Amino acid sequence: MTKSRGRRPGSSGTREAILEAARERFAAHGYDRTRIRDVADDAGVDAALVHYFFKTKDGLFGAAMELPFSPAERLGHAVAQGPDGVGERIVRSLLEVWDEHRDALVGLLHGATAHEGAANSFREFVTREMVGRLALVARDQPDLRANLAASQIVGLILARYVIGLQPLASMTHDEVVALLAPTLQRYLQGDL
Repeated sequence: MTKSRGRRPGSSGTREAILEAARERFAAHGYDRTRIRDVADDAGVDAALVHYFFKTKDGLFGAAMELPFSPAERLGHAVAQGPDGVGERIVRSLLEVWDEHRDALVGLLHGATAHEGAANSFREFVTREMVGRLALVARDQPDLRANLAASQIVGLILARYVIGLQPLASMTHDEVVALLAPTLQRYLQGDL
């Protein structure tokens, strides 16, 4: 009888152990001070396995927070195309993501506001991964411009998806883009 090669059939529980260790690390130490190596040690696995399952720290954070996508990656695609039209690309991408994953994202926001450690991790994540990417397309004063754009995005999310403020909550994507994209574009590229 010969031994099988490769992974054993069925679930080994490794991915779940990594996610549990990551949730605890992010809550206790925040996003910035959580290292993949520490998560791997806590889960009793090699750091290469964390990279295998989640690719990046952003990917690990998204999975630990039970997000079905990488917010920073989606924003990165909108920003990578350059400054012209970035406001429209950001708003369209944001609306698509929120409409597609509303329950998971609202759950994340509720969790981040209910638990201090989760709130700190979420704030650090937004600052490093999202505001940092917005700063890449800022004409000048990248910190100020990125923070202004982020404040507009957060306001839209709260008003449209959490509070359900009408008529904003029931407007079409095209209507929201037409109203909000010029403001984001100005924050990132126009005169302040």
